[in-house]
This record gives sequence, C-alpha cells and structure tokens, in this order.
Amino acid sequence: MINGKREKIPPFPHHKAYVYQCKQFFFAKGMTTHFAMSNFVTLKELYKGFKNKSSIPRDLLIDPTSDCNLKCKGCWSQDYESGHNISYEKFDDLLDQAEELGIMECLMTGGEPLIRKDDILKLCKKHNKMTFGAFTNATLIDEELADAMAELGNLNVFISIEGTKEETDFRRGPGVYDKAIKAMDILSSRGIAFAFSACYHSRNYKTIASDEFLDHMRERGAWFGWLFQYIPVGSDADTSLVCTVEQRAYVQERIRDYCIKHDYVIIDFWNNGHLSFGCIGAGVGFAHINAKGDVEPCAFCHYSDSNIYEVSLAEALRSRFFTAFRDAQPFSQNPLRPCPLIDNPQAIIDVVNAGGARSTHLANPESAEALAEKSFERAKEWEVKAEELFRKMPEHNQKNFPRFLKYFAFKKGITDGRRKKV
Repeated sequence: MINGKREKIPPFPHHKAYVYQCKQFFFAKGMTTHFAMSNFVTLKELYKGFKNKSSIPRDLLIDPTSDCNLKCKGCWSQDYESGHNISYEKFDDLLDQAEELGIMECLMTGGEPLIRKDDILKLCKKHNKMTFGAFTNATLIDEELADAMAELGNLNVFISIEGTKEETDFRRGPGVYDKAIKAMDILSSRGIAFAFSACYHSRNYKTIASDEFLDHMRERGAWFGWLFQYIPVGSDADTSLVCTVEQRAYVQERIRDYCIKHDYVIIDFWNNGHLSFGCIGAGVGFAHINAKGDVEPCAFCHYSDSNIYEVSLAEALRSRFFTAFRDAQPFSQNPLRPCPLIDNPQAIIDVVNAGGARSTHLANPESAEALAEKSFERAKEWEVKAEELFRKMPEHNQKNFPRFLKYFAFKKGITDGRRKKV
C-alpha cells in the first residue's frame, strides 16, 4: 500500500523493493515476518555472521565525500575538514568486500554524496545486485540524473527537507526548498520511488509531525520518510535546537498515529526502537564509514578504532570498539530509549573507553564525556516519559520487543560469542 493505493513491488534489487524491505524490517509484527523478509536475508546474515565471527550489518553507510555545496545550520558537515573523498577504486573495493560478507545495501551520507554522482552511477551499474541510497539535499538532481536512475533501478534518493519553505531555507539557505520540491517532481514524473528525509528540532518539530506536511510529502510522491532528531554532535554544536522531552514525545505520538492511520512508512530513528532491536549500530543493522575511512557505529556516533585503509571491512566489524559496543547493546530495556548518545549517555562514555576509540569528528572533535554531558539531564527526563509512552504503544509492539531481544541475544551468541571462544 503506497500513498493510498496498491503498487506492485518489482524484484530486488529495485528502488521500490527497498521501500518494501524497510517496512518489513522496521515494522515487523513478529519474528516470522522478520525472518521471512527479502528471501530470508536475516538467516543469511546469521550464517555470514557465524562464518566471519562478527555481526553483519544490513546496511553499509559510506560518506563518498566530506564536501557539501550547502552550509546548513547545525549540520556537522559544515565544520568538517573539506577535501576528503573515498576514491572510486577504494569505494569499489569496499563494495566488493561488502558483497563477500553478504551486505547488499549501501547508503551514502556526507557531505553531499551527489557531488560524486558520476562515480556513484558507475558503481551502481557495476554492483547491480546491490541497492544504493543517497541522503541528499537534492540540489544536484536534474532530469539527466533521474533518467539514469530510472534505467539503473537500484539507486534511491532520500531528499532532505525541514518542513515549510521558511523552515527549510532557515537551515539550508534561500531557494533550497524550491529546488528540493522540483527534484521530487522530476523523480515522481519518472515513477522513481524516493523518500523525504527530515531533521526535526526545537523550531520545526510541530511542522514535521503535522498531517499537512506529511500529506504534502505523499502528494509529491514520497513513498516513505526518514526522521532524525537533531543531535548536538561536535564541540561547537548548537544545543538550542535540541528537542525538549515534551517536543520529542509529541513527534513520537503523532508519527506513530499517522503511520497506523495511513499504512505509511516513516522511520523515526530515535523513536523507532520499539520497531527493531533498539540501537542497531556497530554492525547490528548499520555500520558507517566516513570520508577519511574511519569505521563508526553509525553516522551520528563519531568514534572509531579502525580505518578501512588499514584493515579490511570484516576486521573493522569485529574490532575492539565495535565488539564493546555490541556487548553493551541493548542500552536499555525500554525500546523507546535505544540510543547511547542521547538516551543513555553514560553508555557512550563506557563503550568508547572500553573499546579504546578516538573522536573522528573531523574539525571539532570532542571526548565522549563532553558529548554525554550535553544529554545527561534530558536523558533522565526522557526515561520517565518513555515509560509512559511505551505503555501506550500498540499491544503487538509491547509483546514483540522482549521476543526481539531474545533473538538479539541469540544472534550475538552465535556471532560475537563464537569469536570470543576462538
């Protein structure tokens, strides 16, 4: 069911198939659904994890470049050192390694990944059994790129937008909203499935969670949506944009109700712990490689102990830091408190120290202690609110999360557990 009507999903890999897989993963109503998705990809990951002595992520996130053509307020990319790029050859090698491990989905962040669109298109064509996705400001999407995407079929784009024209241009610069809408129209005219990607913060949270905005995105052709809370990463992060507990709860409840009402997929990362395993970083669901090659638990967790120019991808996934990170998961028994960065800030201190990791925030590095200090008070408030919200979740969510945790423990036992015995 896509935007109120039935749509046939072509075989994987295809941009529409990726939408369906996201729904299966984040909205699974039971273990049977989870295991059966995508030709039993979950079971294949278990086998590959057992074979390689490490958890194998569903998605490999890669920053092709640290450069960006915009300077958005509150985005760490604007204070990254510029000029870092993963070469075409190294990117190609990483994808070969990923396929060998059974990782068949690559999502690109940045920087603005479409600065490298020529290389990306070549890689999509060469690795045509994989699905690719790019989180993009959409200013570089034109008809030529859309035609190439339609021909390839395995490249998705997730278009960043902040709500209204005024709210988007406030953070991203004058005229960016209009360019994003134009890109949506170009993609929609060619039948290309795309997502909207919104960062909600203290100034735009009501818009992002409103029926008006979400209806508008669906009308423009967005097949699903990604939501990201503003996270104060970096030593000079603007903490005034961080949502209060009440603001975060408002988004959680509104988005939950909207998805149920419209059978629509919106993945609100920090509020979707009840729909997966809590935190899925460090190889459980995601692993991130920045433009300098540092391997990080996720795109928001800027700490690492390994670099793909020094070790293989498989070695990075079973590094000391990643292992310590997975040992600590889940970071809470309440699935609405999944994150070590903002929900359980002591945890990020503990795993960084246990794993011997260093800060990889390129221009404004900060210790885990400094990052955590910005979240302790709000995390304590959220702990109380999260208990209240979890009791309001649909009954199948409340019943399934304990089952998922048992499966999660089993998965760690046959992957990381085997590694420890060797």
